Amino acid sequence: MAACRINPSILSADFANLQAELERIRSADAVHVDVMDNHFVPNLTLGLPVVKRIQEVSPLPLDVHLMIEDADRWAPAYAELGAASVTFHAEASAAPVRLARELRAGGSRAGMALRPATPVEPYLDMLGELDLLLVMTVEPGFGGQAFLDLTLPKIRRAATVIRGASLALAIQVDGGITEETIGRAAEAGATVFVAGSSVYGAEDASAAIDRLRRAAFRP
Repeated sequence: MAACRINPSILSADFANLQAELERIRSADAVHVDVMDNHFVPNLTLGLPVVKRIQEVSPLPLDVHLMIEDADRWAPAYAELGAASVTFHAEASAAPVRLARELRAGGSRAGMALRPATPVEPYLDMLGELDLLLVMTVEPGFGGQAFLDLTLPKIRRAATVIRGASLALAIQVDGGITEETIGRAAEAGATVFVAGSSVYGAEDASAAIDRLRRAAFRP
């Protein structure tokens, strides 16, 4: 059975009590930090100074997801502050191979994200430059959206190439991940799951994380 990693998104957390909200998810594998600039996506969240402070107090490694324009310019700074992984959008990078190498050189795992309508085929030859491929299963920008099943064939195509080339590359999914949808994403080949409202909307976040782990590979 493949590994199952749960990375709760603080986009659904109480931003007025972020340190306490981080403590609620100690049983997770990482904390997913969504950085949005109100240009690449129609939402504005937080930037480098706040992420730096989260890095200082988080009991978990940071999985930073940059939904920002000009990723080539801004992404390396998030690696430099110590984020375990930094994911940029293919649609926002003019030189994704170079950027992935810069992120790795900065000490982070390099991730690349694709919006639901962005095909994976143009990027298959560069998967070896990445540690993580993030397939967005909703349109990026806001939490609480419904899972888009139309992204499952893309996950399957990427997983087939990754297995065939024996790449050490994880497929992450983000958007609409619940106990009802996580199994479909896992069956398609995903192993890292970003869950926001299904974790932070639960009274017991740790129990919600455990339920997601069980549901991911339920027969």
